[in-house]
Amino acid sequence: MKPTNPEEALRQMLLDDPRYSEEAYRFVQEGLSFTARKLERPAEGPGRHISGAELLDGLREYALQEYGPMAKRVLNHWGVHSCIDFGHIVFNMVEAGMLGKTEEDSLRDFEGGYDFDEAFRRPYAPDSRSTTRYP
Repeated sequence: MKPTNPEEALRQMLLDDPRYSEEAYRFVQEGLSFTARKLERPAEGPGRHISGAELLDGLREYALQEYGPMAKRVLNHWGVHSCIDFGHIVFNMVEAGMLGKTEEDSLRDFEGGYDFDEAFRRPYAPDSRSTTRYP
């Protein structure tokens, strides 16, 4: 039997799959809303659907906006180490009835994705081509 409210669903997901923290699930939910607004998707209905690739891009952008250079460390602390972890969280939420999916949606949509070091550290790495020299 599926939980009847989001808080109960969240508690059940945490029991069923303890790899990810409560914050990780909340982050994905907020990141999904962020992505829908960014893509100018309607609040409800079939036009709201966001693909795995679109969600991964939105979650990356949202993490950088919210946590800056600490984004990778924060995500790792929550149990999220790669794009497939986002996929597991999304499909846990689908299974709990918190999110919908189409027939085309698959966990494979989250495989590969992007490298977390590239996505979350590189934007803050010093430019190696800099000509500034320090004594």
